[in-house]
Amino acid sequence: MPLKSSQSPNSHPLRPLACASALLALLLVGNASAQNFPITTEQRATAGQVAQAGVALTELAPNAPDSHTVKRGDTLWAISTLFLKSPWRWPELWGMNLQEIRNPHRIFPGQVLYLDKSDGRARLSTRPPGAQSDDTSTVRVSPRTRYESLGDTSIPPISLQAIEAFLTEPMIVDEATFVRAPRIVATQETRVLLSRGDRAYARGQYSSGAPGEALTETPGQSRELRVFRNAVPLKDPTTGDILGFEAQYVGKALLERSESSREVTDASGKVQTELIPATIDIVVAKEEMRVGDRLLPEPPRELTNYIPSAPASAQTGQIVSVSGNAVTFAAQNQVVVINRGTAHGIERGHVLAIQRSSHLVTDKTDDARPQLRLPGERNGLMMVFRTFDKVSYALVLQITDGVKVGDRFTNP
Repeated sequence: MPLKSSQSPNSHPLRPLACASALLALLLVGNASAQNFPITTEQRATAGQVAQAGVALTELAPNAPDSHTVKRGDTLWAISTLFLKSPWRWPELWGMNLQEIRNPHRIFPGQVLYLDKSDGRARLSTRPPGAQSDDTSTVRVSPRTRYESLGDTSIPPISLQAIEAFLTEPMIVDEATFVRAPRIVATQETRVLLSRGDRAYARGQYSSGAPGEALTETPGQSRELRVFRNAVPLKDPTTGDILGFEAQYVGKALLERSESSREVTDASGKVQTELIPATIDIVVAKEEMRVGDRLLPEPPRELTNYIPSAPASAQTGQIVSVSGNAVTFAAQNQVVVINRGTAHGIERGHVLAIQRSSHLVTDKTDDARPQLRLPGERNGLMMVFRTFDKVSYALVLQITDGVKVGDRFTNP
């Protein structure tokens, strides 16, 4: 619903600086109450230091423009790349404009960023170089009505379209969780396939194999369940160890009635235990579901804000898989799985440098045809956007050649 604001029908003078500050404050606050974007103490300290001293000109990108108008489709990563050699060092970009852009997550289309390179230092500002901040001249503002959407129009840190499906669909589970996950066991009227609006029945407690737990409704917990199948093992390229299972998301279900059992007496007078499966309703169907598909609780929704930064500790690892069916090489804006996760200190927003694998080539200029070992070279950058215990999803942000399974990564 649009937000309507209007001014008094009587024109009155306002100082441009006060007017601009009020408008900027409105833009930067936005709907901050609805979104709590994290800013660490270290990032604030860096920004404060840079805000006072500016950035050395040697840290600027070779073709850094004098100004840039923020437009729809921009990302904080893209703007950082435009002005800085190292785009993951976003606190410098924020720090150069600390006085005017107090929240780096709230930059909007239409804002103009000016690069001031006076005094041998670089600063980013929303005012052109040389403009006075203490201008006391006045301007008369005519009455007008302005409509503004309540939706968040600030630019995202990275392209959210490239990772949207990976924020809600794939799940990484360990082997024990996969084995014990409740399953769809029956359908109404012996249907083979299930779609949105259908009712089905599921069990979590089995008498053989992994016992699991009964699928029951718990007070205070969501009744939403995620339906998945074909959990593919993710193996470490070097050790062959299974790091987890990537489950294929097929839809969502709502738990309507808990799994239970009761004692009944048969015709011969013998007491039997009668099993009553849980009742579920299919509410979302990406693909048709069937008996045998597994269920897991809907995980909590994560913030879709990512702050590019270098890991605080040394990181090294390998690409485990590349997203997409029959895809061998990952290109820019494609998603890969890496063999490092929260257990190794990986966090959302960590930027990692991709390395080409070293390989052997034959020296054809030598009659003896010796084998030469070519070293692994830097091939691009990727940013982690979703983490699990032993693996993480990362988005390829910059690339020279394709990324494949087994390629290594290090700190940027």
